[in-house]
Amino acid sequence: MTNKDELRITLHSAALTEMAATKPKKLQRALDYQTEDMPPEAEPLADERDFRDALNSAAPTDQIVELWRRQLTKWDFAQNPTWCPSEPRTDERRADMYKLLGLDESTIKLLDSLIPVSKTPGPVVISDTFVPWYKPELQQGQSWYWPAYRKLLVEGKKWPEEAVSSLDVASDEVVERLADPTRAEAYQSKGLVVGYVQSGKTANFTAVIAKAIDAGYRLVIVLGGTLNLLRAQTQRRIDMELVGRENIVRGGNEYESDYSDDPAWNQGKFLEFGDLPSAQGAFDIVRMTTRDDDYKSLLQGIVALEFEKREPALPLYDPRNLHKSSARLMVVKKNKAVLGKLVKDLRKIKTPLSEIPVLIIDDESDEASINTTNLYKPDTERTAINQKISDLLKMLPRAQYVGYTATPFANVFIDPSDAEDIFPKDFIVSLPRPHGYMGASDFHDLDSDVPLKDRNYANSNEKAYIRDIPAVDSYDDTYLQKAIDMFVLTGAMKLYREDVGGLGDRFFQHHTMLVHETGWTADHKELLGRITKLWFEGGYTSSEGHARLRTLFDTDVAPVSSVRAEGHAVPGSYDELMRYVGPATFRIGGDDKPIIVVNGDKYIETGEADFDKRAIWKILIGGQKLARGFTVEGLTVTFFRRRAGNASSLMQMGRWFGFRDGYRDLVRLFIGRGEQAGKERVDLYEAFEAICLDEESFRSELKWYSTKVDGAPQITPAQVPPVVSQHLEWLKPVSPNKMYNSRLAEIATPGVWTEPTAYPEKSEDLESNARLWLPVFDALSSEATRFACTDNKGRTRAMNAFTTIISPVEFLNLLEGLKWRAPSFAPHLAYLRAINREGNPQVDDWVVFAPQLASFDPDGCGDGNQIVLGSRERRFSYFERKRRRYPLFGAISDPVHRAVPTRVAGGLDSGGDEATESLVQKRRGAIVLYPIVEPDNKTAVRSDGSIDLKKLVMAFSFVPPSSARRDDGRVVRFTTIDSSREGTPIIDVQKAK
Repeated sequence: MTNKDELRITLHSAALTEMAATKPKKLQRALDYQTEDMPPEAEPLADERDFRDALNSAAPTDQIVELWRRQLTKWDFAQNPTWCPSEPRTDERRADMYKLLGLDESTIKLLDSLIPVSKTPGPVVISDTFVPWYKPELQQGQSWYWPAYRKLLVEGKKWPEEAVSSLDVASDEVVERLADPTRAEAYQSKGLVVGYVQSGKTANFTAVIAKAIDAGYRLVIVLGGTLNLLRAQTQRRIDMELVGRENIVRGGNEYESDYSDDPAWNQGKFLEFGDLPSAQGAFDIVRMTTRDDDYKSLLQGIVALEFEKREPALPLYDPRNLHKSSARLMVVKKNKAVLGKLVKDLRKIKTPLSEIPVLIIDDESDEASINTTNLYKPDTERTAINQKISDLLKMLPRAQYVGYTATPFANVFIDPSDAEDIFPKDFIVSLPRPHGYMGASDFHDLDSDVPLKDRNYANSNEKAYIRDIPAVDSYDDTYLQKAIDMFVLTGAMKLYREDVGGLGDRFFQHHTMLVHETGWTADHKELLGRITKLWFEGGYTSSEGHARLRTLFDTDVAPVSSVRAEGHAVPGSYDELMRYVGPATFRIGGDDKPIIVVNGDKYIETGEADFDKRAIWKILIGGQKLARGFTVEGLTVTFFRRRAGNASSLMQMGRWFGFRDGYRDLVRLFIGRGEQAGKERVDLYEAFEAICLDEESFRSELKWYSTKVDGAPQITPAQVPPVVSQHLEWLKPVSPNKMYNSRLAEIATPGVWTEPTAYPEKSEDLESNARLWLPVFDALSSEATRFACTDNKGRTRAMNAFTTIISPVEFLNLLEGLKWRAPSFAPHLAYLRAINREGNPQVDDWVVFAPQLASFDPDGCGDGNQIVLGSRERRFSYFERKRRRYPLFGAISDPVHRAVPTRVAGGLDSGGDEATESLVQKRRGAIVLYPIVEPDNKTAVRSDGSIDLKKLVMAFSFVPPSSARRDDGRVVRFTTIDSSREGTPIIDVQKAK
């Protein structure tokens, strides 16, 4: 980089930094202003023409482009900025930015070609206040590893620019909340990054490491899971994409590298710098662990931990030392003995530990790292691994701790007052769902508009991807055989797409099936015998085998792929596919070893599930070793019957989540349904659906609370635990010994559809609730009216409904008398009390809707569900629903009913329907009634339409007025159990502040 280039970077950086604090401004004026404090040679560079010339010759990874990409992308992602009314990540937002910058059209075209508009969702951040410091373009050290990693993602891994920009922004959100490594006063930041299972969390923390060491962090400790294969997988990924070939070899023979047997090493896929970074004016990374070796307490290890100082009289964190020192990196298994060696060695080095800027990355941070000991009891000891992490944090005052997980509930339930623990006191970052990712929601029909009877392979994820395994008492190997047949058939489909579909030879390097029934190794031995027998008796090249595969192709693969192949090749018949069955079978079992057992038992384990060293087309049998963190590459068919006691553990077993480039339509999940666990009925598919809802609720509420109020955080990480949901009574978010700290006291939902589901089961409670609502039914209009509205996705939603209007006091009195199966409605009731109270209500009235089915006939002549309610003995539609997440209901409302009430309450813009608009008022809420008859209670409906109220569930949904907000603008109020308070009292967070 020339002096002219460096001066241009400094000039543009200063101009953009000044704008970042306010809003985009005229670039020419901003550049002119910055030249006042710069040398005379900067003046010619303060010109848009010079900027345009620089862009004309720039590569996407050049520093001037990086500088503008960072700022433009941040403006693209900005939520509700005062300077721009347009939506984030849109062409309109970018056009508004260019207008404010006053750029010439030719400059705009160059910027758009180098930095296209990022239209992916941004990360959601819950953060305490922090001191801004991270400006990579201005740092004294050389930005080296992040540009190299970024270039590898773009050019080597062919990531789209949008994905890389999203990663850039998300990793910035983490790094800028760490402490400045050069600050004189030590500060220890602790945070949590929430991703999705197998969704690219490693890419995010690799980017964070790259940016952190560029900024000055000189010791990086990655806690890489609890198993050797997880640690090794993480080590290889970081070595390959960040550390680079020269830092690995360090002048030695490449054929003696620990990766000499790795195909990617020999194919030149590891990052290369051309020479050691230190020989090019940067700094090296010294590895303290290798792919095969965890941290070892050796003399050379202690020496290697010593940090060199250019100026011995100055502390290491002084920029004059820091940016000339090599970085140390280790990937360490979460093991008491290994971490103990590291703690012991750190205490021996000469460099004062108080001077070392340290970054600790904890992968799968809810596994093993959590202290599950009850610290409320005196003299209790922390659990072993948590104690070692605590030791590291205590002895390294400049250590920053960042946990990564897809199941964050255990982390946010940690006691925030425990200074030695890993509670994310400074920030929680929720990563956006990556493009192309196939996650939990892709296997369920959450919030589907389509009636059950009308669902098909095109409109139902469940029909497309899920294959039921019935209850244990009727279970046999028929279903396992069908799953293996599907594995062979989808393997043939992959070979067909490589050949006919033009994907190229070995596009599908891996093709796997996972059988996960139990964590017990003794059961794996029995399972190995069963699958081996099924494989060798399968006859996949015989007429009988082809007949089975033909039927499976015609009835399953072909109809699903015809509507979900996303442009990939699909054979017109099994005859076109048949010639690929033999090669697929050979790839899987040509060595007479079609199965790999991965469970750590040396007497049972067969083969090696190392996806880095070879192509694997195999059936994998596993338990705990494959249940968390480990990526099963090419996973296409899963046979799953493993139960778990909490949502976090079960979610981590979802190895079928991930990126399925070229074969999304071929993925199949054979999963247990309706099994008995003691007295409880356990449906694994419904359990995963409940987890989906728990997860989506957590993420959506984080997004909601991330909006600042008067420039200040609405909530801090210490207040996050109450937003954790639980949709199945028997499936807790985490294990009981990790659940403590906070309770939700109030949740405000102005303008938001809210749907209680915890209705009682006791007959006397059902009757009591029904009688409370009967006067409302008596007050409903004599005629049903058709209402319509456009929802937030542009769809027209219509319903026929009876209506009435009730006062705030009437509604509140009714609510106060209702009985519930669980206390989940209490926080909503607290909010409704606040806005409906006499004296200062925020609601004028409530419109009540009673939707009617299309078949409804008030004279009782129509087909379908009708019951007689109220003293006027009028007929109304009832709805059939079941407690899908026993004892809670699943979705109760019909999605088509939600738009009109939401519009009436001000939560949607006008849809133009006269009937709907006639009900809209600023301080009006909406209630929707759903009389429910559960399937087992249909006999309670008598021939004349009357019903036993002890068998009727009076359900309702509501939308408070969008104007009904708290005076302080907050949407949530908490009570928090905090062990730092004497006697652990309940603290009102609002007052505690």
